Amino acid sequence: MADKATPPVVRIMDYGKYKYEAAQRAKESRKHQSATALKEMKYRPKIGKADFDTKTRSVEKFLGEGHKVKLTIMFRGREVYHPEIGRRILDQVAEAVAHVGRVETASKLDGRNMTMVIAPDKKAQAAWQAQQRRKSGEPEPPPEEGQAPQADGTAPSATQPANETANSNN
Repeated sequence: MADKATPPVVRIMDYGKYKYEAAQRAKESRKHQSATALKEMKYRPKIGKADFDTKTRSVEKFLGEGHKVKLTIMFRGREVYHPEIGRRILDQVAEAVAHVGRVETASKLDGRNMTMVIAPDKKAQAAWQAQQRRKSGEPEPPPEEGQAPQADGTAPSATQPANETANSNN
């Protein structure tokens, strides 16, 4: 309604259609949101190499999907008197998944459990997803607007501006 106009202008509309379109816009906006869940992976101080590798691959997958991961070392009995063993395991996991995530909360001992939180790194997550697409044979998405592909056909990295890709000899 434009009450300041002469004569006043009013638009007659279907209220049910208006509510439906508003609901559709709200649904569309929710589709682009991403909820990050906190996944947890539990390790033990006497974990074997194969179990460590399997659990670490799961942590890598969770981080690649954009979830935070809480790593827990569960101590039993007198194992709690050797927290350096748990800290070493947590450091090994953090080092193994450094290409997709970064340590958000350093390791700390809570009673009989030692915990650490690793958050996904956006740049590393994008690289991991591209690698997964290559493994599965899916085509690469087109580069974003304003970015020219590099000589090898890939999109320029976020750390290197688009104008430096062509003039890297200077």
